[in-house]
Amino acid sequence: MTTHSLPCAVRGTLTPDRSLADLTWLRVGGPADWLFQPADEADLCDLLRELDPAVPVFPMGVGSNLIVRDGGLRAVVIRLGRGFNGISVEGDRVIAGAAALDAHVARKAAEAGRDLTFLRTIPGSIGGAVRMNAGCYGSYVADSLVEVRAVTRAGDVVTIPAADLHLRYRQSDLPEGWVIVAASFRADPGDPAALEARMAEQIAKRDASQPTKERSAGSTFRNPAGFSSTGRTDDTHELKAWKVIDRAGMRGARRGGAQMSEMHSNFLINTGGATAADLEELGEEVRKRVFDSSGLTLEWEIMRVGEPARG
Repeated sequence: MTTHSLPCAVRGTLTPDRSLADLTWLRVGGPADWLFQPADEADLCDLLRELDPAVPVFPMGVGSNLIVRDGGLRAVVIRLGRGFNGISVEGDRVIAGAAALDAHVARKAAEAGRDLTFLRTIPGSIGGAVRMNAGCYGSYVADSLVEVRAVTRAGDVVTIPAADLHLRYRQSDLPEGWVIVAASFRADPGDPAALEARMAEQIAKRDASQPTKERSAGSTFRNPAGFSSTGRTDDTHELKAWKVIDRAGMRGARRGGAQMSEMHSNFLINTGGATAADLEELGEEVRKRVFDSSGLTLEWEIMRVGEPARG
């Protein structure tokens, strides 16, 4: 149950004890103390400015890379919607709202003859892509990000140059409780038809090798080697997470309704009826088996938040 009282002078939607399960791709998880869907940037600023600094804030995208534990989240969860999903192209700059889907940004840029095709197969929205320095096929957000617009935990609007985020492999230095509202990218020119063809090829390659029709959250674990402190990875490196999972005999492993995909063993899927505990415990079993068999410690790529079920 909700443990915090909140200011109610908002123009968006503020919902207490809101289940988050239907807002995540894995379809699991308990309630947030509050879910806030701001009407616009000013509405977001107002709530954060009035909110007791002791109350945790958790910005949430489309839940594509997230496990919310079964006991829920003791925080104000902020989920941006339509007022934050605009996409525009101005010269070599592509400006996208944080709620814009990565795939939509890639397509809109391509239509304007600008190459952000690496975003096409990345699940989720731009805010999350920036925060985690998302990447695919050897290209990363860090390669093209110019700056982000964000609202601080105190409710102030700031512009952050990309360099100040210290983007690296699946990480950034965005301060706790700050909410990215927009991002600006510099994109190379390209022929729209050629860019579209490249994206179609990427989609076909992904669908042939990954369980895209299942309830998953993308790659479960980071590749255990092949990345540097600068955040770049060697995508042809021999040591891939799926390979060490296979060697540990965990392809297709199950716990309750959770399974490591038979199609791609680094994908954790909800086969139906899984709890967050099923998913996380299966992931931890995979980590243990990989360590026992190879001495390698896999690191979660999926973010796990909240508390376990009570009782």
